[in-house]
Amino acid sequence: MTIQADQETVTVEAFINGQHVKSLSQLAKENPANPTEIVGYFPVTTKEQAVTAIEAASGAFKTWKQTSIDERITRMRKAIEKIKAAENDIVHLLSREHGKPLYDAHGEIFVSLMWMEFACNEAASVLADEVHEHDQGKTIVSYDPIGVVAAISPWNYPIALSTIKIAPALLAGNTIVLKPSPYAPLAAAKVAEIIASEFPAGVINVVYGDADVGVELTSHPLVTKIAFTGGTATAKHIIKAASETIKDMTLELGGNDAAIFLESFDVHDERAMRRIVISNFLTTGQICMIAKRVYVHRSIYNEFVEKYIEAANRWIRIGDPFDPNTTVGPVNNSKQREYVNGLVEDAQKRGAKVIPLGQILDRNRFEQGYYLQPTLVLDCDAHDPIVVEEQFGPTVPVLPFDDEEQVIKLHNESIYGLTSSVWGKEEDAITLARQLEAGTTMINTAAVQGLDVQFPFGGFKQSGIGREYGAEGILTYTEKHVINVPKMLDLPYIPE
Repeated sequence: MTIQADQETVTVEAFINGQHVKSLSQLAKENPANPTEIVGYFPVTTKEQAVTAIEAASGAFKTWKQTSIDERITRMRKAIEKIKAAENDIVHLLSREHGKPLYDAHGEIFVSLMWMEFACNEAASVLADEVHEHDQGKTIVSYDPIGVVAAISPWNYPIALSTIKIAPALLAGNTIVLKPSPYAPLAAAKVAEIIASEFPAGVINVVYGDADVGVELTSHPLVTKIAFTGGTATAKHIIKAASETIKDMTLELGGNDAAIFLESFDVHDERAMRRIVISNFLTTGQICMIAKRVYVHRSIYNEFVEKYIEAANRWIRIGDPFDPNTTVGPVNNSKQREYVNGLVEDAQKRGAKVIPLGQILDRNRFEQGYYLQPTLVLDCDAHDPIVVEEQFGPTVPVLPFDDEEQVIKLHNESIYGLTSSVWGKEEDAITLARQLEAGTTMINTAAVQGLDVQFPFGGFKQSGIGREYGAEGILTYTEKHVINVPKMLDLPYIPE
């Protein structure tokens, strides 16, 4: 069944200092479910326009940083209400340009608003001065805004991973220049402009473009902080570009998150099996914190695989994103589809068994779009590319392990450490979780199902620098400013 959405073509432009700025050229964004359909157009921002946006943000910062926290929160709450009012239109646009099923697009808005509302609720207390009275006098610790933030968001969760930066940056008194991904620029731009409508000109700016614009945002001396979500390889270039001016950075990067199933896990728990399937294939497997490799204790391995296939075939329905029966849509772009397909083909050549999962609802649409049928990969080696590389698509390897020491080693030898999950009796799972190198470990759930925006999120090793969400996700957009008022002004060990 194919459900046709509104076919209106959307055009977005750079938004600089409160004004739309035309560009000399534009790029088309296709619908991944039907690449012949153009969803909209976005501009090719020039390096000079990027500089203008940075300068506008720098100019606006001088006034914006002086506003009260109450004013900042009030403006952000008004923006939240506008996003809620426009949610259906945003969801339809996001689904068309990204390929997310409608329920998944609504889920992204849900997570975005949940974080924005948490940030509004907590900002006043988190950013309040700390006043310490002590024997030596008084010390005030204030949390001052950093300045101009360059925010670069990815295509997999373009709205959530833009608002995760916009909300705390502005609440802390900073200004921002946002660069959405060219693979999903439209809905993120619309949301950014809705927020911008409640703030003074120059506080929020939106630019587009490729490497030259990215280099300008990450190297310009007026930019004082970089907030980036994306691949580890790109982050290495960002770090180099930022090194000349020693910028503050929050980097949420790649992950090859493991799900570990202990001997105590009940393979007959249908709800748990459904949770792990969703943890592998939500958003077609294109989430940084998705469970990308599965380790199962050998004593339950065969039965686990059997029950997993049953659960996957019940939940996975591949089809048009606007079909309410669809649970898995297309891969976002042809490049990513080719990469994931290459990993699966490589695994087969190495002797792995590849099992297709789920039901294809519309064979014609499937063959027309950037679709891949989800697959389970068995009998592969623990060091095959499909296991050690981040697939970021609808495939997952499942491997047996014999003891906890072995699986801890397999988990921790990865260059990544974003999230992980351990499944089984709670006490046993927590004991094992403490030995894993990961920013977040979830017990008996994984991925978005275990996300709590009240607590910090980020990774070990090459999965990133710093944390987002929670109070830490607000404070990361501030600098601590210590003001000392000592009682003893003349130190006894310094001579007259």
